[in-house]
Formats: sequence, C-alpha cells, structure tokens
Amino acid sequence: MFNFNTKRVLNQKRAAATGSFVWAGGRLRVQDRGGRLPVGATPSPQSAAGPDHSPRDGVRIDWICELFPKLRERRDQKGGTLSGGEQQMLALGRALMSAADVVMMDEPSLGLAPMLVKEVFDIIAAINQQGKTVLLVEQNAFAALKIAHYAYVLEVGVIVLQGSGAELIADARVREAYLGG
Repeated sequence: MFNFNTKRVLNQKRAAATGSFVWAGGRLRVQDRGGRLPVGATPSPQSAAGPDHSPRDGVRIDWICELFPKLRERRDQKGGTLSGGEQQMLALGRALMSAADVVMMDEPSLGLAPMLVKEVFDIIAAINQQGKTVLLVEQNAFAALKIAHYAYVLEVGVIVLQGSGAELIADARVREAYLGG
C-alpha cells in the first residue's frame, strides 16, 4: 500500500511514497531519496556501504566501477559537483551497493544528454544481465522497450497494453502514440 499526498510532496514535507511490497516471500521496504544526492556525498560507492563493510563490498565496488568508470575517475570529487549524468551513475552505484535482488528506477534518463541516455540504458541492461530484477518507470518508451523483457503501457494510471518489449515496439498503437509513428 502506498500513501500519496501531492500537496505535501510538492512542499517536500514528506516522501512521495511509503510502504512495502512482498517479493519472493519477503517484504521489501520503499526508500524514496527524492532523486537527490547530498551535496557532500562523494562518488565513491564505498560511502554507500556504510560503516559495516564486508569482504564482498570490494567486489561490488569493483563491479560498480566497471559499470561506471567515471566514478573511479571522480572518487575524490563531491557528489553535488558532478554532472547530471555522473550523479545518476552515482545514484545507481549506491543502489547497487546494497546487493539487492530488485532495483527500482524512476526516470533514469530524465534530464540527461542524449549520449548519456544510451549509456544509462546499456548499464541498466548490464545490471539485469547480472541477475538483478529491474523495475523501470520511464517515459523514453523506445529506449525502455528495447531492453525490457516485459512491459506495461499505462494511460492515466490504467494498464492499456502489455507484452514483451519487442512485441510492444512492433505494435502499431504503441508506435503511433509513443514512438513517433
């Protein structure tokens, strides 16, 4: 169950959503960080691991730095001074440090330069290939459908179409309404 209060969300008095899901027999907690990084955050994924490091953290950090080589280059730079694309990489890297089985992303391409959009979607596909389930909410329909195993098309909050990404790309209704004909 989610609780939404638009006025409070707009006034930033509380998170946009709170609640939990059931996944693989366990409960998942929703954490909304508002898509913002603290100004003092550094690009080092190590900071996302918190004070209790495990030996696996080094392996995850190496994997994340392979996905996001820019983070390794910028490890001594404050997060608030990174470009929008680099901040998106940092946010994804921090999420991956938790070694979660499910990664939820809301508009990861929002505000990015076109060259970075392709890179972000390549990274999302690589995350999925590592065995992570990715729940993606994205208005860039073509990019999302190209990497989607399964997708839902929503209109005014109602599912109007569903199928594999390839099926939806081929669907004339989707092409006309969301992919420019």
